[in-house]
Amino acid sequence: MACTTESVAEALRAVASVVAEHRVELIELDRAIGDADHGENLNRGFTAVVAAIETVPETPGAVLKTAATTLISKVGGAAGPLYGTAFLRAATKLGDRSEVDAEAVAELLAAALEGVRARGKAEVGDATMVDALAPAVEAARGAVADGVAAVLTAAADAADRGAESTVDLVPRKGRASYLGERAVGHLDPGARSTALVLRALAEAAK
Repeated sequence: MACTTESVAEALRAVASVVAEHRVELIELDRAIGDADHGENLNRGFTAVVAAIETVPETPGAVLKTAATTLISKVGGAAGPLYGTAFLRAATKLGDRSEVDAEAVAELLAAALEGVRARGKAEVGDATMVDALAPAVEAARGAVADGVAAVLTAAADAADRGAESTVDLVPRKGRASYLGERAVGHLDPGARSTALVLRALAEAAK
C-alpha cells in the first residue's frame, strides 16, 4: 500500500514522539563522546516539525520539504544540516507525487544518504549516521517487492545493526574524532538517532 500525504505527516509525528522518548538516551550517548546536545537538539527540531505540519502541506514531498527547512532552521550543531539535507534530498526525489510506493521509499532513502554523504563527507566506517543509513538503503532496495512497510522494516533492522557496529569503530568525523581510540566502545549518537527515526517510520507504516 502506498503512503499518502497524511500518512507521511503522521509518520513524522511518530518520529517526533520517538525522539522525545529517547531524548535522554541520545543526550547521554553524546555526552560520552561529544557535547551532549544531540538529544536536546533533535527533540527541539522534531517538535518544531510537528508544529510546522499542523496544516498538512499538499504533497508527501512538500511535507518532507517542510520538515527539512524546519530542521535546518531549528536544530543547531551538525544534526540540523545533516538531517535537514537528508529530508530535503528525499523531498526533491519525490517531486510532486501524490503517493509514495515502496520503490519510491527506497529511492528517497538513497537520496537522503547521498545528501548526508555530501554534507558530512563521511563514509561507512567513520562512526557516523552513515553507518546506519547506508546499510538501511541497501536493505530497503532488497525489500521493494514486499511493499512500503517491508521496505522500512528492512531499513530499520539494518540501521540497528549498522548503528551497533559503531561501538567498535574509531570515529573519523565530528567531535568524537578528537578522542581517537578513547571513543571505541561508545555507540555513535547520530547512528543511534538514525536507527530510531527509521524504526519510527517503519512502525508508522504498519
